[in-house]
Amino acid sequence: MIRLLVGLGNPGPEYEATRHNAGFWWIDEAARALKASLVPERSYFGLMARVNRPAGHIWLLEPMTFMNLSGKSVAALARFFKIAPQEILVVHDELDLMPGQMKLKLGGSHAGHNGLKDIHAHLGSGDYWRLRLGIGHPGVKAEVINYVLRKPPLEQREAIDKAIDQSLTAIDLLLDGDMERAMMKIHAKPPRPKPPRPEVTTAGPQERLP
Repeated sequence: MIRLLVGLGNPGPEYEATRHNAGFWWIDEAARALKASLVPERSYFGLMARVNRPAGHIWLLEPMTFMNLSGKSVAALARFFKIAPQEILVVHDELDLMPGQMKLKLGGSHAGHNGLKDIHAHLGSGDYWRLRLGIGHPGVKAEVINYVLRKPPLEQREAIDKAIDQSLTAIDLLLDGDMERAMMKIHAKPPRPKPPRPEVTTAGPQERLP
């Protein structure tokens, strides 16, 4: 069962539409789906919402600490409400996946992602769930910082938004802890559009086909 949904990003209007804020985009849409309102919560250094469900409360969190201090916010809330790492889902941008792709996984390394690195350090564990939202890679390591802090072109943003919408069809499965079925929904590829049927023309009695 997931009790804490965390989206990673940087606070401030100048970062709002940048690739590094894909986790914030996800939490914003999750809050709409769950009819929740994110409000500032100083005790947890971020924007937070609480949702009442039959199985108990769940929390949504957007750390306002800047990316490389995300763990300070996540750990403060998780410790207060006694939420185990395995009950946390962290949604973040992923360079190794193309826009429109996503992957749900449990545990693993932080792979150099500054937000995950700080969460690892504060929780003392990497055994939390991650939803990796693909943003693509600039192709050159030296360009990564500038790349993640820029707005994606429209077609990439639309692909990321579609992936977010698809992942949210599994929100109830995630919150109920049915991770296998959630994974199947999240990883499912959209059906290919059917090719148009060829037009069939019939010749009349006085017509000749060329």
